[in-house]
Amino acid sequence: MLESNKQLTYSGDEVIEVLKEIEIILVSLHKIGSYYGTKIQEYGEEKYRHEYERETTRFIDEWGVTHKLANIRKILSGKFDNTLDVDNMDDLEKAMEGLENWSKPINKLER
Repeated sequence: MLESNKQLTYSGDEVIEVLKEIEIILVSLHKIGSYYGTKIQEYGEEKYRHEYERETTRFIDEWGVTHKLANIRKILSGKFDNTLDVDNMDDLEKAMEGLENWSKPINKLER
């Protein structure tokens, strides 16, 4: 890691913006999970599981969760020196290289 990337400084406003975005997402998902978790326990999973999934998806879409997360990433990554190393990668690229991400389900016809 580049020496300049070992210690980064953020303003209070930047940290507050990041924390507000995280708070909205975290608290909202917790509330959705708690609300539907209680319903599922009381009335059974098959009755409320679909509603839970639909409401979680609605929240992600309507509240712009992907945009909020992209904003957080922009704020945090914006301080990094993105000078390329001998392997033609910067420090963030190297750190993210092995992460697993969602992939489409395997279609039975594709097997």
